[in-house]
Amino acid sequence: MNDIFTISDVAKKTGLSPDTIRYYEKINLLPTAKRNENNIRQYVQLDIDRILFINHLKRTQMPLKKIQEYMKFSLAKNEEACKAILEEHKNQITSQVTDLQATLDIINYKITHFQHIKTGKINEQVEMELNDERE
Repeated sequence: MNDIFTISDVAKKTGLSPDTIRYYEKINLLPTAKRNENNIRQYVQLDIDRILFINHLKRTQMPLKKIQEYMKFSLAKNEEACKAILEEHKNQITSQVTDLQATLDIINYKITHFQHIKTGKINEQVEMELNDERE
């Protein structure tokens, strides 16, 4: 089953505008779409899957030039080059996640601290620490 989709179908399925899809073709993020006898672009599920993958890469801050490089290697079926690009990007994402987790930990600590101040529990904690020091 090889369904054919119009550019508006693809736009609905991917959340991108038709102009963005045409731009992706123009800059070689996508292969040039086949056209029917009325010169209307025709897409298949593989094209939609590619666009969704591109969206994921963009969401994780991969530069368009790097995505273009990946897509060029993908279309040439150069799996090793594709894998190398994805491994490098994975390492960058992992580092970002680690940094974000450290920041989140600090923010959670601050929120807890402010909640303790609001509820007066911080004063109880200070008093307990002072009593411990006196003993």
